[in-house]
Amino acid sequence: MSDEAPPHPKSRGAARRAQRRGPTIEDVADLAGVSRGTVSRVLNGAHHVSPASLAAVHQALTQTGYVVNQSARSLVTRRSGTIAFVLSEPQDRLFEDPVLATLLRSCTQLLGDHGSSLVLMLAGTPAERARVLTFARAGHTDGVLLVSTHTGDPLAAQLAETGIPTVVCGREPRHLPFVAADDRGGARLMTRYLMDRDRHRIATVAGPADTPGGAERLAGFRDELGDRVDERLIENASAYTISAGREAMDLLLNRTPDLDAVFVASDLLAVGALQALQAAGRTVPGDVIIGGFDDSAIASATSPPLTTIRQPLPLIAAGLVEVLLDRIAGRSADSRILPTELVVRESA
Repeated sequence: MSDEAPPHPKSRGAARRAQRRGPTIEDVADLAGVSRGTVSRVLNGAHHVSPASLAAVHQALTQTGYVVNQSARSLVTRRSGTIAFVLSEPQDRLFEDPVLATLLRSCTQLLGDHGSSLVLMLAGTPAERARVLTFARAGHTDGVLLVSTHTGDPLAAQLAETGIPTVVCGREPRHLPFVAADDRGGARLMTRYLMDRDRHRIATVAGPADTPGGAERLAGFRDELGDRVDERLIENASAYTISAGREAMDLLLNRTPDLDAVFVASDLLAVGALQALQAAGRTVPGDVIIGGFDDSAIASATSPPLTTIRQPLPLIAAGLVEVLLDRIAGRSADSRILPTELVVRESA
């Protein structure tokens, strides 16, 4: 129980002073009829504050319009109140790829609920990576959400060396905790579904080989086909874009025109693959059935609507935020792999 005095009647004078010069924590305390320390405890999590005092402080905060001075708080807590969302991709991918846009929106909302602001930073070039490290080392961020890593990208290891709390979206096997969908299991699920549709020449447009998702989803495809894998039916896309999907599908059709099914490693790539198949005069799902991965918003907007693997993006975002906040608070936090599921539509 708290030892503060019970709230006394609200002071009109405190409210008037707050309106004239901008509210202070003392104005909130006067209006609520509690001590300055009680207001401070409420602002820092309402520890050991009676329900009556808590209600009075919240009402006074609303009436005065008091906002915490983050700069002043940072001097005391050594926290910036900011999280960096670091994207190791060109800027246009953020606006083209619905998966990245969903993760950014969800993480922003979840961090806002915990009183933190999110700052987007690009790290697709050496100069951009250097700026991220400088920003983080200078104490401008409490932690980093690192999205879309590539093999050979040194940023994950560099962030790990700084000791700055960091969580990776997607598998990161060596340096840092990660949160990821079960890419390999989802790819096995889709490949088995295509095989069960009585198709025998099953191809794949795999993701970029230097990304965790690209490698894991291709591994799942190989797992399911086993010794029936035909290397001519595998084509890695150069990027997770519509144009890269179209180019990869064209190469597969030129090399193996008798293919009758294709697993595509993302919905965005699948849009390009559909375009290539239709341009070549192949009907979907008549001549060729096609399955994607992600179940992003674009999957139900294609023609025909796309059968795909759903990765739980809201849960991934929540996991990223939870693991990062735990690490910022000094608590242990393990990596997480979240299950996927098959979503059947008209393309397969």
